[in-house]
Amino acid sequence: MDNTIVLFTLSFLLVSSNGIMSQQNYSGNSVLNCNNNDAEGPSSDFLYTCNGFQKSCLAFLIFKSQTPHNTIATISNLTSSNPEDLARFNNATHSTLFRTGKEVIVPLNCSCPTTEHDDDYDEYYQAQTTYVLPKDPTYFTAANDTFQGLTTCDSLQRYNPYGVLDLHPGMVLHVPLRCACPTARQAVSGTKYLLTYSVNWGDNISNIATRFHVNASSMVDANGFSSENEMLYPFTTVLIPLTSEPNSTITKVQNGQPPSPTTLYTVRNDKTKTKRKRIIVALTSSSSFLFFLFVVVSLVFVRRKRLEIFFRGDRKGRTKQVFAEQIREGLASIELLSKVYKFDEIKEATENFSASNRIKGSVYRGVFGKEKEIMAIKKMNLGASKEVNLLGRINHFNLIKLEGYCEKDGSFYLVFEYMENGCLREWLGRRNRTTEHQCWRKRIRIAVDIANGLEYLHNFTDPCYVHKAINTDNILLNKDLRAKIANFTLAKESDREVTSSCSYYTSHVVGTRGYMAPEYLDSGRVTSKMDVYAFGVVLLELITGKDSIIVQDDGSETMLSSIILNLIDKDDAEEKLSLFIDPSLVGNSEKVYAIQLVKLSLACLVEEPSRRPNMAEVVSSLLRIYTEIEIRTSPCRINDSGSTER
Repeated sequence: MDNTIVLFTLSFLLVSSNGIMSQQNYSGNSVLNCNNNDAEGPSSDFLYTCNGFQKSCLAFLIFKSQTPHNTIATISNLTSSNPEDLARFNNATHSTLFRTGKEVIVPLNCSCPTTEHDDDYDEYYQAQTTYVLPKDPTYFTAANDTFQGLTTCDSLQRYNPYGVLDLHPGMVLHVPLRCACPTARQAVSGTKYLLTYSVNWGDNISNIATRFHVNASSMVDANGFSSENEMLYPFTTVLIPLTSEPNSTITKVQNGQPPSPTTLYTVRNDKTKTKRKRIIVALTSSSSFLFFLFVVVSLVFVRRKRLEIFFRGDRKGRTKQVFAEQIREGLASIELLSKVYKFDEIKEATENFSASNRIKGSVYRGVFGKEKEIMAIKKMNLGASKEVNLLGRINHFNLIKLEGYCEKDGSFYLVFEYMENGCLREWLGRRNRTTEHQCWRKRIRIAVDIANGLEYLHNFTDPCYVHKAINTDNILLNKDLRAKIANFTLAKESDREVTSSCSYYTSHVVGTRGYMAPEYLDSGRVTSKMDVYAFGVVLLELITGKDSIIVQDDGSETMLSSIILNLIDKDDAEEKLSLFIDPSLVGNSEKVYAIQLVKLSLACLVEEPSRRPNMAEVVSSLLRIYTEIEIRTSPCRINDSGSTER
């Protein structure tokens, strides 16, 4: 009873002294401008104001399933939500594939994060996540396409250091998701949770309230509306006050399509002519955009089909015999390739393939033109068709980019982007260690890059691909230590029309010792899980700094993975594992995360393929660790003594 009196007394004081802060304010469509400012105080164009009687609470949002975010794992990864809770609230399992447009309830920890001064709080509520930018990234598309208005481009610009023109694929954005905690007045009236709902075409306050079993008046109050007839705009959000936790029965499949102009025009026949004009203009712009989008997609589809016919042959499985002229035509058709080099240019760039320009094997460093542009040139013969085939279909920041080619007397010279820091194996083995070697964040970022590249190959290409040769020699690092997967000569495709997963069997077992999965060695079984296994080995190398094969004092060789697997069964496993961590990392505050990384690598090394995580799950786990380090530690830097500080 005493606690109840205290709660009501506190609530009364809060409400009476801060009446104007009793709810949030609806942003309207100004949130889509991307050039708002909050210099004069918190603005609903950014996030929801931190005005609740709690600085942290459990909150919910509705995310509409869309490819590739249509499973528990991928939605959990995108929103940094707990996958177990996500499955429970949606009455789903980890294998559930949500229909496109299916509403998914996402539980999140919503809080007002502390500022640089620990006693101060940020002025906005938010649930924090991260997002790796895809091709052609913008703050607007990230906010309104990927995150469906559950964040805003203004808040993305506020919480990230990159300018609007400085974004490129592979960058990691900090994403503050829109959420809020109940105010004291809402708590007194019975509201326990606030759910962030992204407005869909045809939504209004009345039908949203009916769907979620709440009073329309409580929605009016929660969002600062003047009445139940307030107009709602797609890609904006409203808060739905809930008296209990939501469940999957309130969700439905949204078609995402705008209603007819007649429907939109008549649904608000009590509004002013100004608002009617605004609706018609919006519809005209949307229709023009949709038509333009249709034309662009059609052109891309036609071009892609032409390339597919060239590279894959007919559907009956008869493979075209690829001659030099056909490879040339295929290369010329790939729009990513901007140049066909003359052989004299290749010779001049590599100084006639001099030993000093040789990087490794048949790969040379070349300096082109007056701009002194540095590229890597790989000499190939008939085997070029396989690599050209694959590289012509893919485009991802974490996969090496093919810039152009040259053909001379039946030999092909493929020109790739130049990776200044060489391969990962060489970088880990350098004796003149730099601060970058001592930085856990750098190493985890490398692991995230590799995992992202593999996830793309496994899940976002058609057909899917198995790389088959993941090792530290085939992971290249650019000047910023961003990792890219290279050497696709062993990569294999699997048509999903034939098999539901990326798998097949082969009698020709080839690969690098220490990285080959047991099922591949035993029976020639090729699946995406063999890449997961190899990634587990690479992750161990990143943690320990050691080679995948360790030469013992007696000259015998032992696989690094075997040594670590044996240690994990010991009573003092964590203590012994810490002895294997790269010595250059000793003393760093992030060392505590090494054990988490070891456990992840061991999950990838499980003997039974079906028990290994897929790459989407690996990416999710790595991003959680990386984000935690980003939040809790400062960037690596060198002090006056030359050692690493935090």
